[in-house]
Amino acid sequence: MGITALVFSLGAVVLAEMGDKTQLLAMAFAAKYKATKVMIGVFLATILNHALAVAVGHMLTRFETIQVWIQGIAALSFIFFGLWTVRGDKLDGEENKTTKFGAIATVAIAFFIAEMGDKTQLTTVALAAKFPTNPFWILAGTTLGMLIADGIGIIIGVVLCKKIPERTVKLISAAVFIFFGFLGSYQVMRSDLGLNTDIIMLVMTLLYALTAAATIYLLKKESTGGTTDSVSPACCQVKKEI
Repeated sequence: MGITALVFSLGAVVLAEMGDKTQLLAMAFAAKYKATKVMIGVFLATILNHALAVAVGHMLTRFETIQVWIQGIAALSFIFFGLWTVRGDKLDGEENKTTKFGAIATVAIAFFIAEMGDKTQLTTVALAAKFPTNPFWILAGTTLGMLIADGIGIIIGVVLCKKIPERTVKLISAAVFIFFGFLGSYQVMRSDLGLNTDIIMLVMTLLYALTAAATIYLLKKESTGGTTDSVSPACCQVKKEI
């Protein structure tokens, strides 16, 4: 069960991080600092931030009277994260923040702040609620997932000087999230709540319709300039080795 939690959480966070604000932040910082120092800063910020998220998610599952509802909310949150992925993210100036403590501290502080309330932190809370008996495996999986996703962002975005995320990657990530959200919702209604098949099908049909409508709206908004399809890293800037 521990390995399952590790693999599931690693995959979920890699998907959540593709095109996320913190991945874009890693790319921006890699244009200013050495990639190794950026990754160390990402690791320190992630393990602290996600430890807090795991603690919150684990604490919620201790309320046995509402545990079924917590599992249901956790399942629905995956659909929400999928729609969030469709919408995309952008930086709000976090990459310009500096501290007097050097590159690693600057990256760690900026990442920790940017990750508060971000998609990957909320995903970690949901994962901790989904796997309540494996908090350490969840922390390990989500931290490793962040390092992998941000490493990919740095390599592709800065070293190869390409634009990411590609639209197809974003949509695939969103589709996987939404699929697991639907699957989890069905399991909660069938196994935990014990609803009959007719009610389950009615609820799932409504959920499909709402998700499809939201996805179409977000894609139309994107096509009219509401969001950007890709973010070009500052790979043409002079890189400062600090």
